[in-house]
Parts: sequence; C-alpha cells; structure tokens
Amino acid sequence: MTKKTLLKNIGIVNEGSVIKADILIENGLIAKIGHIESPNDAKIIDGIGKYVLPGIIDGQVHFREPGLTHKGDLYSESKAAVAGGVTSFIDMPNTVPNVLSVDILEEKYRLASEKSLANFGFFMGVNGDNLDEVLKLDTSKFLAVSDDGLYFTKKGNLLADNPQTLEKLFANCKSIIAIHSEKEQIVEENENLFREKYGEAVPAECHPLIRSEKACYEATKQAIDLANKYKAKLHILHLSTEAETHLFRNDIPLEEKNITTEVSVHHLWFSDEDYARLGILIKWNPAIKT
Repeated sequence: MTKKTLLKNIGIVNEGSVIKADILIENGLIAKIGHIESPNDAKIIDGIGKYVLPGIIDGQVHFREPGLTHKGDLYSESKAAVAGGVTSFIDMPNTVPNVLSVDILEEKYRLASEKSLANFGFFMGVNGDNLDEVLKLDTSKFLAVSDDGLYFTKKGNLLADNPQTLEKLFANCKSIIAIHSEKEQIVEENENLFREKYGEAVPAECHPLIRSEKACYEATKQAIDLANKYKAKLHILHLSTEAETHLFRNDIPLEEKNITTEVSVHHLWFSDEDYARLGILIKWNPAIKT
C-alpha cells in the first residue's frame, strides 16, 4: 500500500530563494512539488511557518570502516548523518588499511552500497609512497584525492611537507586535490620547543601555538601557488585561520573557481580562550586558534 504525506503551504528553500508550495511524498520519496489537491489517503501536514531545506552534503567525514569499526561503521555513522539532515557524504582515506590503491577504494564503495543510508563518495588517498602509481591511472575518474588523516599512519604523509611530491601531483592530477594544509616541519619544530619546556605534559592551550597560524598559512599559500601554476583543482580542507582567507578569490562566481575551501563549525564556534575551560575536548588538527 502506498504511504502518502502531503506538506501544505511550506517554504521550500532552494538555489538562493524560498517559494511557498506543497510537497507530496509517496513511499518516502518526493513525488510532486506544486499546488496539490489533498489526496483522500494522504497524511496532511500544515507547513505554514515551516521550511524544507535541501539535504546537506558533508564533504569530509571519518566513518572508520574498514578497520576501526569499534568507533563506528558505515551504517551507524550514515544513520547519524541522515538524522541530522546530511543526505550525502564523502569519506576520507585514513581507514585501515589506508585507501592507497584502487582495490581498497572499490572495497569501500562495495561496503557502502550494502550498509550506507545516505549517498556516498570516497577520497583516494595519496602520499609519497603511492603517488607514482596513482598518477599512472586515469585520475579524472576519482571523485578527489587527499592526504587528510594519513599523517596519523606515519610522519611525512602530509603533502604540504613534500614540495617535489606536491608539485608532481598538481602537474599531473586531473581530479580535485583536497589537502590537510599544515606544514609538519613547522609543527614539529614548535612541538619540540614545548616538550623541552613541559616534557610529555604539554598543556592543551599550547596546541594552537604548536599547530600554528604560520604552519597553516605557509602550506595553504604553497598549494594555491601550485594550483594556479598548473591550473589544477584544489580544495583546502577545514580552513582554520583568518590570514588564510585572504589567499582566496571572491571576485569570480563559484562555478568558475578551481580553488575552494570550507570552514568547520568548531573553528568558528571556539577560540584559543576556550582551552582553559575545555582542554583536550577541543584539541583538533588544525588547531582551534584566535
């Protein structure tokens, strides 16, 4: 039996405007939008004063499958996403094993096709170890390539710290290049200074001084310069400093941009003053800063 729900006179937010209309839902799918006569067998919901928004696309998630499913898997995390209005996600490559080959990438797509409750996509992981193999492939077929999270596997996996590797990638990759934009060399130098002072018990409020504005800014500027040089597609993940925002162009339409970024909510909501109150509860990479 077909289950029908009719949303009457609701505000539909889409493409920069709001229109008042009715939405007919049949068996969980939108069947019609417009001015609709109420079917006799439909549940009617008064939408006056309410709004319907498009599903959110979360362009960077860590859903932990395969290899880390004690934390969460494709089913549990996509279920949480859908509950919050996220209908599409793109998962990062730092699952176990890291997504450094097409076989592993295809296995994640297979798992998601069986378990995910939302639309899905996956980044191909890229670092100094697999770059040559990745560039032998038709990179235009990838949704995007990324180094995000791979630095947890071993030091040196951040592309920003390997100028030759980074330049080779930008010169030859035909898909979007999405990077975690920090210079690990600067981070390590800062970390050593604070460990000399505090030992292993470095206070949480030192985190933004270790993973500093300079580490972020220099990495982002380097990547943008290379993207412009090779006319490559670049996305800077989770921008965390005001200084970096001035490196991006806002004088052209979004659809014409090859270089983009986004900001995570926690980098907007918290500041370095909150470490005294929340400590390691707000310890992220890149760090919460001023």
